[in-house]
Amino acid sequence: MNSQSPNSSSPQATVVPLATAALEQEVAIMAGRLAHLLRQRFAENMAAVEMALGFLDARYREYCGEHALAHWQGGMAARLRQQPQAPLQRLATALALPQELLELIVFAGLAEEHEGFADIFSSLHPSGQPLPSIGLAAQLLAPTAQQRLHLRGLLEANDARELGLFVIDEEVPFYNRSLRLAEHLWSVFKGIDAWPRNIQQSAAPAVAAGLHSWLQQEECQQALQLLRSGQPLSLVLSAHTARLATERALLLLDSAGLRGVTLHNIAELDQRGQSLAQLHCLARSVIPLLPLAGKGGARAGDLSQQRPLYFQRYPGPIVVCAEYGSGRAPDNRALLSLRIEALQAPDLRGMWRELLPELAADADLLAARYPLEPTLARTIAMDLQQRFAGSGAPIELHSVANAIRARSSSNLGGAVQLIRPQADWSQLVLPSVQLKQLQDACNRLLLQSTVLDDWQFLRGRRGARGVRMLFVGPSGTGKTLSAEVLANALDVDLLQVDLSQVVSKWIGETEKNLAEVFNTAESGRAVLFFDEADSLFGKRTEVSDANDRYANLETAYLLSRLERYEGLAILATNFRQNIDTAFTRRLEFIVEYTEPGFAERLRLWQCHIPAAAPLADDVVKEELAELFPIVGGHIRNAAVAAAFLAARDKTPIARQHFIEAIRREYEKSGKAYREITPH
Repeated sequence: MNSQSPNSSSPQATVVPLATAALEQEVAIMAGRLAHLLRQRFAENMAAVEMALGFLDARYREYCGEHALAHWQGGMAARLRQQPQAPLQRLATALALPQELLELIVFAGLAEEHEGFADIFSSLHPSGQPLPSIGLAAQLLAPTAQQRLHLRGLLEANDARELGLFVIDEEVPFYNRSLRLAEHLWSVFKGIDAWPRNIQQSAAPAVAAGLHSWLQQEECQQALQLLRSGQPLSLVLSAHTARLATERALLLLDSAGLRGVTLHNIAELDQRGQSLAQLHCLARSVIPLLPLAGKGGARAGDLSQQRPLYFQRYPGPIVVCAEYGSGRAPDNRALLSLRIEALQAPDLRGMWRELLPELAADADLLAARYPLEPTLARTIAMDLQQRFAGSGAPIELHSVANAIRARSSSNLGGAVQLIRPQADWSQLVLPSVQLKQLQDACNRLLLQSTVLDDWQFLRGRRGARGVRMLFVGPSGTGKTLSAEVLANALDVDLLQVDLSQVVSKWIGETEKNLAEVFNTAESGRAVLFFDEADSLFGKRTEVSDANDRYANLETAYLLSRLERYEGLAILATNFRQNIDTAFTRRLEFIVEYTEPGFAERLRLWQCHIPAAAPLADDVVKEELAELFPIVGGHIRNAAVAAAFLAARDKTPIARQHFIEAIRREYEKSGKAYREITPH
């Protein structure tokens, strides 16, 4: 390597992939410049840098051939512009980086490029670190006093610090400090999809099924136009969950011919972390999607605990994906807001026809039973198609239900117990009035498509697609069994909430737990069952201290979340007067459960004693129903206990076995037992 003009017969430079060709060449040129500096510094002791010069010269010739070093001097920015899709040039264009910063980036990146560079830096660094020092960078890139001052200004100015391109040790004098590129940035420049460890990100595919008409809406078309323009726009999409808003945002970007990446924990990162995420997005030419959960959100929790968004100077579009009421965007940027509403019946029917053409004839029923968002619906369809591929068996309606159950059960938290419903209407012994209420509630869910969508009732009303019920009555009267029967009739799971794991003494945790419960139930359209709901849905307290005020805030959040729930939610309590009237006003059905009369008790005994059970001749079910005014739960327990007593005695189930089992039920419940004389 020398400063003479190139030899016409010299070999050509190495050919590298187009995406990194410009960077490889700049690395080689920087190696040549460093070799030239070492020759000047060690002119009287070349043996000290012989190995370093050998490595640097070889690197230069590999990518630059025999061109003289002067041939490349001062042209880095122009050369990079010839590769506009190279990651470094994307970043340079987006941030309008001057050539001096570009040279610093490439010089700092040498340590990441090859261990040979790191060894050279280690021998030259004041502290022996395998990194270039700022002093070495100044000698190489800013040899004059004025240039050195300019370089220092580039590295110490607020703008440079906000960009976060470099990690600079602040504990030593300025020119002794190490110069290191931001985490994994050099890997991105090399075409490697590496993200910093503290940034949780994903790039999921977009799903358009059922959303074609939504994309044609005027506000969506306006958003598409602005996104394509590349302006520094903040687009805020709000939905009942940040996840749903993110799924719609991905579709918008895909429709605009753009790529996006979801930065899941952006609200938890400090300014340096957010700046690093921005650098990675710009180098990849992807649009950042920023999910923000609202109060009680399953991820971010109370908004007061979230950091602000440091995207005021981001030189392109960003998309904020928020829960209703929690969307916030950086100041001083153009803003466009889109509110995401639930899909209507025609869109849901079209979605299921597109995703499961095998069940096109049942699209109306699928839309009514499973009004899922397209991303989850597509996942269900893929599960089914993979499961039935090559089997020759058709995909049926119950297969859809099973696939939804499998997906929703995988997201269960400790506060939710999954019950696979087995009980049907024939096992439910209730007076006709209560039975009709339950059947009407079931029909209200199954016939939503007709009444709400086709006939336009309750148009635009929040929570119109959900059904909320209150079951009131003593323990054992059939409240839990009724919830199971309804879930079975709807062909969905029953999720029973353990309130002891939901209510927390820590501020904000109860709402967070509740959000997880509702989101889990909504993902599978399950029946949500709050047993002994008094502790959570009880009357609000008089405000006397901060805890009382926060308890009322929890209740207010719960009211709002229950109102938005689009499935069947059931509250159960032993005492109606314990339930806050604010909840009862929002209920579609209140079902009163009373202790059964003789006719109901007889049916219960008949229901709980199987036909295959070996009964002794002295057992008369009418007598049991007449003598013992107990509820269905006790009847079930007594029937099973009597069977085990008979199995112990190796005899048929006799009258005395039933009497002994019933006595135990009285003792467990604390009721006085009246002795019955034997036959």
